[in-house]
Amino acid sequence: MLVIKPYVRENAVAYAKKYAFSQNSLFGNFAGIGGNCTNFVSQSIYAGSCEMNYTPTFGWYFISLDDRSPSWTGVEFFYNFIIENAGVGPFGRVANSDELEIGDVIQLGREEEGYYHTLLVVGFDGEDLLVAAQTDNAYARPLSTYDYDYARFIKILGVRFDSPEDSTSCFERLMQG
Repeated sequence: MLVIKPYVRENAVAYAKKYAFSQNSLFGNFAGIGGNCTNFVSQSIYAGSCEMNYTPTFGWYFISLDDRSPSWTGVEFFYNFIIENAGVGPFGRVANSDELEIGDVIQLGREEEGYYHTLLVVGFDGEDLLVAAQTDNAYARPLSTYDYDYARFIKILGVRFDSPEDSTSCFERLMQG
């Protein structure tokens, strides 16, 4: 039976702050081959959840550059996993922008290319959302400074697990690289 634990938003944001302008050696960098934004957001969410889903093809995991799920690095695949996940790992739902908290996700789209960029919410400046991202490395960048046609907002609701790892030690290992 799966059990739900809280998503530790503060850990996701702490991770994003540390690695927004650098790479964690535990994960690859896809900046030159399609972008690193979803990889970075996946890492941040993993820091707040400490639970991957190793289901082949449709899970959410990173073992190596050659052994990872499409949802770890792909914008649409990430969205589909988080919204539809009924197994282990983080899960969420589509939300309105005013429902977002730190650690939630924004994906930006353009008419000619669809959704192309994944961002992590790290704070608020009045009505503006502050985000962290890679490929175009940023931390606490106002969402209003991005050029996009539409956005979707993803609220992370929690994390399902079978047998939880001690999330404190998981987070510490991630922060050390």
